[in-house]
Amino acid sequence: MRKRNFKIIAFAILVQVGLTVATCEARVQAGKAPYPAMAPMDEYLIADASAEIALARSAAPASIADGAEVMVLGPKGYTTAVKGTNGFLCIVERSWGAATDDPEFWNPKIRAPICFNPAAARTFARIYLMKTRLVLAGKSKREILEATSSALDKKELPPLEPGAMCYMMSKEQYLNDRGMSWHPHLMFFVAGDAAKSWGADLPGSPVIAANDPEERVTILMVWVGKWSDATPAPAMMH
Repeated sequence: MRKRNFKIIAFAILVQVGLTVATCEARVQAGKAPYPAMAPMDEYLIADASAEIALARSAAPASIADGAEVMVLGPKGYTTAVKGTNGFLCIVERSWGAATDDPEFWNPKIRAPICFNPAAARTFARIYLMKTRLVLAGKSKREILEATSSALDKKELPPLEPGAMCYMMSKEQYLNDRGMSWHPHLMFFVAGDAAKSWGADLPGSPVIAANDPEERVTILMVWVGKWSDATPAPAMMH
């Protein structure tokens, strides 16, 4: 049961759909959706660009983040605020990093610092940046799903590179209303169904797997014991 709960929260971190079933059931009982529509754009923005840069960099240890490209979100989309030297890309994802059927897809409180390695920056991150452009163009969730699916089908988005992964180790992350800061972790992106080949979700395995059908990958998560600033994280439950 605990392993299943870890999987649910794990998927919520980047695509944030792991809590969909439990949350939807609760909302159906309550008779309303938590975030039925996009909030005013200002609610998704961080007014101080330097604060967003610092938050983005907090996704990974300084030895990685200090050399990474950093992008910040403005009214017209993400732009490069700091040019990188090591191929990594650090950004603060907003709620539309979730799957389109997630009840928190429009949650303006979500701030998810993430630092992609070069393989993920060149490939997987492009999906989120495309979704951002569609959001800012006023597209509906259905239109966003259709557009990204079409782009993947037509290979307008680059195929996932082997070795794509990211760091999510920020103590300041707000991943969703229930998980909040959750736990520092690494995520690995693998095309297809890769859970078995990674030994994920088996008794004693530290690897948690979640399928992401909209972005067509398996997300494999590994918890780590410290936040990016090297302070101890909450102990893992067993």
